[in-house]
This record gives sequence, C-alpha cells and structure tokens, in this order.
Amino acid sequence: MQTELDPVCGMTVDPNTAISLESKGETHYFCSESCRDRFAAQKNESDSAESKTGSCCEPSNKPSPKQRAESSPQSPAGRIYTCPMHPEVEQIGPGSCPKCGMDLEPKTISRDDGEESDATEADMTRRFWVGVALSLPLLVLTMGPMVGLPIRGWLSPTVEGWLQLLLATPVVLWSGWPLLVRGWQSVLHRSPNMFTLVALGTLTAFGFSLLAVIFPTLIPTAFYEAGRPPLYFEAAAVIITLVLLGQVLELRARKRTSGAIRELLELAPDTAHRVTDSGEEDVPLDAVQAGDRLRVRPGEKTPVDGIVREGKSSVDESMLTGEPTPVEKSVGDKVSAGTLNQTGTLLIEAEQVGSETVLSRIVDMVAAAQRSRAPIQSLVDTVAAWFVPIVIVTAIVAFGVWATIGPEPRLAHALLAAVSVLIIACPCALGLATPMSIMVGVGRGAREGVLIKDAQVLETMEKVDTIIVDKTGTLTEGRPRVTEVIPAEGTSEAELLSLAAAVEQSSEHPLARAVVEGAKDRELDVPVADGFNSTTGGGVEGTVEGRRVLVGKRGFLVSNDIKLSSDLDERSQSLQEQGRTVVFVAAEGRQLGLLAISDPIKQSTPHAIRRLHELGLELVMLTGDAEATARAVANELGIDEYSAGVSPEDKHDYVRKLREQGKVVAMAGDGINDAPALAAADVGVAMGTGSDVAIESAGVTLVGGDLRGVIKAAALSRATMQNIRQNLFFAFGYNALGIPIAAGVLYPVFGWLLSPMIAAAAMSLSSVSVIGNALRLRGAKL
Repeated sequence: MQTELDPVCGMTVDPNTAISLESKGETHYFCSESCRDRFAAQKNESDSAESKTGSCCEPSNKPSPKQRAESSPQSPAGRIYTCPMHPEVEQIGPGSCPKCGMDLEPKTISRDDGEESDATEADMTRRFWVGVALSLPLLVLTMGPMVGLPIRGWLSPTVEGWLQLLLATPVVLWSGWPLLVRGWQSVLHRSPNMFTLVALGTLTAFGFSLLAVIFPTLIPTAFYEAGRPPLYFEAAAVIITLVLLGQVLELRARKRTSGAIRELLELAPDTAHRVTDSGEEDVPLDAVQAGDRLRVRPGEKTPVDGIVREGKSSVDESMLTGEPTPVEKSVGDKVSAGTLNQTGTLLIEAEQVGSETVLSRIVDMVAAAQRSRAPIQSLVDTVAAWFVPIVIVTAIVAFGVWATIGPEPRLAHALLAAVSVLIIACPCALGLATPMSIMVGVGRGAREGVLIKDAQVLETMEKVDTIIVDKTGTLTEGRPRVTEVIPAEGTSEAELLSLAAAVEQSSEHPLARAVVEGAKDRELDVPVADGFNSTTGGGVEGTVEGRRVLVGKRGFLVSNDIKLSSDLDERSQSLQEQGRTVVFVAAEGRQLGLLAISDPIKQSTPHAIRRLHELGLELVMLTGDAEATARAVANELGIDEYSAGVSPEDKHDYVRKLREQGKVVAMAGDGINDAPALAAADVGVAMGTGSDVAIESAGVTLVGGDLRGVIKAAALSRATMQNIRQNLFFAFGYNALGIPIAAGVLYPVFGWLLSPMIAAAAMSLSSVSVIGNALRLRGAKL
C-alpha cells in the first residue's frame, strides 16, 4: 500500500483516505484538518517572508515533502534537521539556523544520537568551565579593592590592565565564540535576538577596555578611577560565562527529550527469527518485510505488528495499554511491536514493519510533540528585536550629538557616551530574568517532590483548565491486589485463599501473583500443589493435599462440570460492575468461593481530586481498561468525564482535539502508552513510580507518584511566572532609566554625565536585583 508522510506531524497516512492540499504543483497529505490548516498557515507565512527577504530566513536546501519521505533517518546527511527555536526552519543535514544561529537538531531520533549530543554538551560545558576558571580571578582583580584587598598596591595600572586582558581574551574569544557567531549570523539575517545582545554588549565592553589598555591617553582623565582608566573586561567575561551556563542547561534538557525517544526505540528487538521454507534464520529488524513469518519465543519481544498464525500465549501489552494483565493471544489475533511474549511460542505474519508499526508511530508522535519552545523564550527575542535597534540608534545619536556640540575633547566624550549606552544596555539582567527564576523555581519544586523539565511547564501550568489522567498507576496503585475473599457456605476465608494460592504459585500471570501476595499479606500457610496445569484463557488446576483445585474464570469451572452457587454468581456480577476482576475457586467438584481482585485507588487520590475541582479544573480520565472498571472508578472519584478502552493514539488524538478547542491541557500518566499524550499536552505530568519513557516525555514528574503534586506544580507555576514578570520589569526598568542618562540627556540641566564605570555598576545592580528577587522563590508557599 502506498503511503505518504504528514509534513506537519510526521505520521504515515494513506493518500486514498487522507486530507490533501495542493501547493505550488505538489500534493500534500495530512492526518487531520488541523495539520492541513497549520501547514497552510506556515506556507503562507514562509511565502510572505521569502517575498520580502529572499532566502535569508530559510535554508537553501529546505526539503520537499518527497525528500522528507525518502530521507534516511539513520544517515546524518539524509536526515531532516530543524531549529529548536524556529521549528519552521528545516533542511537536510546538520547546520545552523539562519534566524538565530543555533545548532539544528534532527527531527527524527535514532539510537546513535546520544553520542552526538554528548559531544556537543561536552564542548559547551568545557567552554563554560574555562569561562568560570578565568572569570573568578578576573573578578578578584576588579572587585578585590572594593573589599579591602591591596591589589592595586601590588600591580601597576599597566600590568593590571594587561593581566585583565590576558584573562578575559580566552573567555570572550574562545569560550564565547559560538555565542558571538550566532550573534553575527542574526545580524546578517536581520533577525535580532538574545545572541545579538550578548555579542553587542560583550564586544562593546571588551573593545572599549582593549582600547583603554592599548591607548589609555584617549580616555579623559576625568573618568579615571584611582589614576587608572576604566576597564570592563570582567563584565564581558561574566556575561559570556552566564550565557554559557544557560546553554549547558538547555543542551541537557534537549538531551533528556531525545532520551525519551531512544527509550522507545529500544523497546523493539534488533533482530527477528524469520521462518522460511528452508528453515529459520535470524535477520536484522530492518530486513523484515510485510508478509514474512516470524517466530516469537517466550520471554522475547514482538519485532513488528502482525497476526498470529500458529500458537497460543499470554502477551504483556502494558507498554501499549498501561494495563498489567497480560492478554491471551491465539490464531487470528493481532500483536504489536515491542510487546512481551510470556508463556508460549507464537508464529506471526508481519503486517506493519518499520515506520508503520504502532511503536514507530508512538515514537513519531512523541518526537513531534516535544519539538516545542516556551512562549516566554520568544517573548525575550521579540523584545530584543526592537530593543537592539533602539539601543544602537541611541548610541549613534549620543555619539553624534557629543561629537558635534559636546565639551572638549568632543571625540573622547562622544565615544564614552556611546560606550556607556551600550554597556548599560548589556543584556545581563535581561538574560538572567527568566533562567534565574526558572532555576530557583525548579529547585523549589524538587524540594516538594515536583520535578520540572523546562520553562514551558512553569509558563503554561498556570493557564491549565483541563486535567487528563490515566487510571492505572495515576489514580490507582498500579498493582492488582486481592480486595475481597468471599467463601461459600462451609468454607473459611483462610481455606479458600490458601488453596487458591497453592495452585497459583506455579503461574506467572499477574493475577496469580496477586492471589499469592494476598495469602502472604494475611500470613496464611500455603501448601504445595502437584500436577499443575494451565489452560490458556481459562485458568489453572492442581492437586493440593489430595484435593483437585481449580482456579480461574467462570467458564473454566463450568467446562469442568463444577456446579456454581447462584448466590455467589449474583455476587460476582455485582463485583464486576464495581470494576473488580473475579476469580472462581473450586475443589472436588464444588465451588469454594470467589476472589475479587482490583487495582486499589491511592489514598491520596480523593483529596487531590477535590482540590483540583476547587481550583476550577475539569477532570477527564482516559484508560485502556474495561468499561465497567473505568465507570466504577470515575463514579467513585467524581471524575467529570471518562473514556475506556482507549489506545495510545486515541489518547494523543483526544489531547490534540481538546487543544484545538482552545483548552489548555495537562495530561497525567505513568505508562509507555501515555507517552504520546504526555508529550502532546500543554503540560505532561508523569508519576515517578511509572515508566522511564513516560517520565522523559513529561514536563513534570511527581517523585512520589502522588497526584497532589499537580496542585503544587500549579502553585509553583503561578509564583514563578509572577517572579519572571517582576524580573523583566527590573531589567527593562533599569534600561529605560539608564540609557537616556548614559546618553547625556540630563547633562544640559544638571550637568550629570554617566561614566562607563557607573553604567557598569548600574548594569550589575540590575543583575543583583534580578537574582535577589528570583531567590525569593525559595520560600514560596506551595
């Protein structure tokens, strides 16, 4: 069957049934109307930008949809790379973003990407630590005299100046080289951003200081301090080092994001046992084609999606459904890639292979949903797009006015005024405003067992109006337990449970383990069973102390000519309506009673549900469990809406549908099956007791698996976002006041002229204000 790739979300679609759109002579296919509309909007925006600026804002080798489909995900030269800050920028092969200069990252993740990301992170980390090692002695040289160190008694002005130059040059020109390159590229492509500010501020401070060291006579003596010309090497070095710290944290966050996808990729085996007319052979997974027959032995993972042609077995599908109970598979049943075969050997016929398997589609959905940036990051860039030109124009105007009508020496005063404007506008406080609050807020959350992945979570959590929760492991404990022991007349609870546990000891079924653990919890003596036999999809039997004991489904007992009690039969129906799994037990041709097994609701869940309702949040439960179980849990907890029997793709689509309706959605879950929905939601909340993939895919991880952590995350989000807004006010407030003063607007009236040294002090004060305000988050009440 011919397939195409949705150019927006990357999902495989059938051209015969997919939504299509004609654009510039090419036909594009989409999985939904929302993807088509988004593509059309991006296409119009791209065409408009191209008509205005030519090709400066897009890579020259932007791939066509056909190239997207044909590019190999394993070859760096053939893979599609995109910018994490500008996802509309795409090209085949690695490179840098023409808008912001950031390194492009692959849209599709392979198992080998970890080494590449490790090398990039190691390089940036090395640059950061070099910056720290050289900036610290530089700060001692410049700030030491302020705290009483007799540094200026030890060093002459010339020696001190050259020593500062020696320390600062590697920091600015080597450690900060990637930042300077990105700043330069943003100028070339007329797209000012934070890197423009970093490059402009650091190079201005460094260049002025370099001039003061080499040509000190050009600096008016009125601006000397203790007989020395002012130097700002430490400002340039510290700015570079702080920005590098932010880059290291960013790279680590991106590494965790791709790590979730690699966890998913590792669920599928590397090889498959292909059965041919000549025998059985082990082949690489890439060599498997639709129609091949594959053998899956007990304990092995299913390599592809297929249909069982021979054999019976129990298959653990928890990685897809999130439910702990294995599913019985026989001839004609479908199996999915990555699921674990448990009890018997299966011969399957491959149907979907490669990118068409359910597992691969989950990987694609997680990758697409995780390629997002927090709006607060783009806010700073938007402001910078206006801020940078304003600062440059102000510096030029100040230079021109002072050079024309200023006091003598006019040129020197003009240079100092321009430099003062650029230094006081240096984006140190602006660059710290968001990351400092984020760092402190994340640390505060960690103390409360709420782990935050990135700024997007803290920004969007305060806007969430809908919470979607999984059942198993989120609302419930995620471990089946015997909750009721109901004996028939003449049988005790202890006898019923101990006989059942004796037979179930030899079974690997999760429900069997629940029965055995139930007997242990009640400290019962469990005898040994002989002659154990298992009937797939029915139950088990064995001889216990001379008695033939049967444990299993109702039909299993009926098929063995066991007469059932009408009272117990009615009780079993009532229990099933309450969401319990009922196990029937019989011995010597007589029913002994019932065991009710369920996944108990966590003690903290009812309180958390009440608090979330008090916050005005709508609660929706999506589960792969049966309708009766889902209904019982929803009714007991007061869930606003629920849906049972949903697949991972259903959960993902449900989240996407709510977001298209304008809802701000938080998804809470713990299983691999929740990963696509966790990544697609505005905020993903993973239980710390859940799977690694769910944790990696989510923006919030609750260490204790306690849903009450969602309440703490909401409070933390509101406090952090308020703190960020305050920091931005401090940062821009200092610039709004300092830039005009640095330009000399008060000189004609008051005779006040802001020297570069005072400008640097004001810049530092703004940074101190931002840092101090951010540290208040440590005492925030959650």
